Parts: sequence; C-alpha cells; structure tokens
Amino acid sequence: MTAIRKAWLVLGWLWVAVVFYLSLTPHPPEPVQFWNVDKLEHALAYALLMLWFCQLAYSRVRLGLAFVAMGVGIEFLQGMTGYRYFEYADMLANSTGVLLGWGLAGTAAGRILLKIEAGAVQPER
Repeated sequence: MTAIRKAWLVLGWLWVAVVFYLSLTPHPPEPVQFWNVDKLEHALAYALLMLWFCQLAYSRVRLGLAFVAMGVGIEFLQGMTGYRYFEYADMLANSTGVLLGWGLAGTAAGRILLKIEAGAVQPER
C-alpha cells in the first residue's frame, strides 16, 4: 500500500470518527444548513463517506452494509444518551446517502482519489 493510499485511509477513518463525535456529543457545532432540512446533511455525510471508501477498493456491498449499520447504530446510541434523539428518519437519510454514494462510486466522481494519486506520483523523466 502506497503512502498516499495510507493517508486516504487515515483521513477516511478520521471522518468516521468525526461523524460519531458529531452524532453523540451533547452540543455539536451547527453543521452546514441545506434549506433547514437536516436530513440532507445526514444523506450528504453518508454519501461522501461511502464514495470515499469505495475509491479505496473495498467491496461496495460490505461498505454499504457497514455504513447502514453505523447509521442505525448511532441512532440507537443517540436514543440512549438522554440528550440526543432517536429518529427513524435519520436512519432513512443515512441509508439514502449510502445508496447515493454507492451510485456515485460508479461515475467519474468515484475515481477522484485515483486521479489525485496519479497526479501526485508522476514518473520521473
């Protein structure tokens, strides 16, 4: 595994950690607002996570199942905190984001990291 590939992986796992932190902290910072519909924020976060990890050559099926399970699990954890809320709508938004990321992974967006890698690792002349 190349150094840049390891960096992509570390950044991806940091992103997962940030999602957990923002989902479970009592007073998270206000996220980017999309027409005051927080479900779009959920979908975008999970779509980008799925897209990111799909580019690192993991099984889309396993990734999809893992991220859907993560979204469902976080909702149950939120319900146990006493200061956050359990919402089925959030589970649906998270899962929708996973599906969106899955679909985007098959497009040019699913090759962005490879293009960056190719540009960063130019052969010497």
